[in-house]
Amino acid sequence: MSVSLKKRGRGKVKKHEKAHSHFNLKGTLISVLILLSFIIVSWIGVFFLFLSR
Repeated sequence: MSVSLKKRGRGKVKKHEKAHSHFNLKGTLISVLILLSFIIVSWIGVFFLFLSR
């Protein structure tokens, strides 16, 4: 009985992995890069403000 439950669970995991393996993550990458560039520009601005004082 427990063997059949384990086999069923494995099949569900494989179907779940297949369902999520084809997502396009280009939009996520672009959003993260935009956020990263904003953070870097902010830190550079604060650094030059510190140097000017």
